[in-house]
Amino acid sequence: MAADALHYMAFIEEQIAPAATATNVGWPAWQRAWRRSAFRWQLSSALALGIGLAVGLPIYFGMIEARTGRVLPDLLLAHLPAYDVSWPTFTVIYLSIAVALVHLLRRPLPFLRVLWAYCLMHIIRIGTLWFAPFDPPAGFVLLHDPIVDNLFYPTTNPITKDLFFSGHTATIMLLALAVQSKWLRRTLLVATAVVGFLVLVQHAHYTYDVLAAPFFAALSFWLAGKISRQAS
Repeated sequence: MAADALHYMAFIEEQIAPAATATNVGWPAWQRAWRRSAFRWQLSSALALGIGLAVGLPIYFGMIEARTGRVLPDLLLAHLPAYDVSWPTFTVIYLSIAVALVHLLRRPLPFLRVLWAYCLMHIIRIGTLWFAPFDPPAGFVLLHDPIVDNLFYPTTNPITKDLFFSGHTATIMLLALAVQSKWLRRTLLVATAVVGFLVLVQHAHYTYDVLAAPFFAALSFWLAGKISRQAS
């Protein structure tokens, strides 16, 4: 078990983006990157894929919601009282995203990689949701996302079965892997842990969903590195 944990941490360390240099930051870096046809093609492809996922995922989640799943035993949730902590959860999530994007938008190659990673993470999650049909945990309290609920899921039938793995936790982990500032990476790693804990307090996910999220984030980031390597 300890050896598996060490291998996993080594894998995470390998995925962490290298430190930035003065030559790959800011508008001049974007100008140089844009001159490369590989970068233009990969950026447009990732954006198109992201738009496609934004359109298709609500439909897919509707299919997932209509299935009958099973409730899993969860020792941690059994001893953790459920509370609605939607506002603290999404305050941490959106602040983390905003700060990370300000950092990454000045760095074209890390931005391209995290964009691909985010798309790949959702593609992987489509598969894990299909093969892991679960119902929400006992004591489930619906998460209220002030942005997504109004823009992407404006319906009276809430999405409750998009469980394995935790997309919220994995998203912040992706950003932690992508940023090139040590203090910001540490802050985002703390934010990852906070979001993972809060969705458990909400009983919006099983413990397994949260524990699996960093692994799938690292896998997505690794795959994105293979794809975006040509652009550099």
